[in-house]
Amino acid sequence: MHHRTVYIVDDDAGVRDAVSLVLSLEGHATASFCSAEAFLQAWQPHWQGCLLLDLKMQGLSGLDLQRRLQQAGSPLRVVFMTAHGDVAAAREAFLADAVDFLEKPFDPPQLLAAVARGLRPSPTAKPRPLTASTLGGELSPREAQVMALLVQGLPHRQIAGALGISPRTVEVHKARILQKTGAANIVELVHRHATGSPPEPTQA
Repeated sequence: MHHRTVYIVDDDAGVRDAVSLVLSLEGHATASFCSAEAFLQAWQPHWQGCLLLDLKMQGLSGLDLQRRLQQAGSPLRVVFMTAHGDVAAAREAFLADAVDFLEKPFDPPQLLAAVARGLRPSPTAKPRPLTASTLGGELSPREAQVMALLVQGLPHRQIAGALGISPRTVEVHKARILQKTGAANIVELVHRHATGSPPEPTQA
């Protein structure tokens, strides 16, 4: 396989065909698989490129496959695709060095931007995880508490109950946290918290 091959693993044939078409029109070599098991049967340790991986599939999940490849030392960089994303899954994916986390339905520019990031060389050094201290004290103590619970995937009402505040106050703190960290949404905040940096910027 070419070092810039994009491997597509999804149990939905329509998704595989649509994604492969978009990528092929942009000159990318692609290879499609209907399951994590089918991919593992064909996989070779020397394969390089980007793996577009569905999060939830019958049998092995996308996270299961990501873990197996990581344990095997695979250089493939992973971009997750999901119609059932949640903060906990995004956090686990980013902690295991996922490049991006696309929520279906996504448009071609989003897909191409994520693949472009996935085909770049993996960074050699990991940045420090994002915490209140690495933000230089920008977060207030209460905002730091709220952020710690948000990145665990807790709903606003549960955070409010744990901290003795109203759900509306949680919303206000969340808005300030996103502003101060520069994260566009909770998934990006999870990425920043897990890796210490936002998803890699798209080249203009």
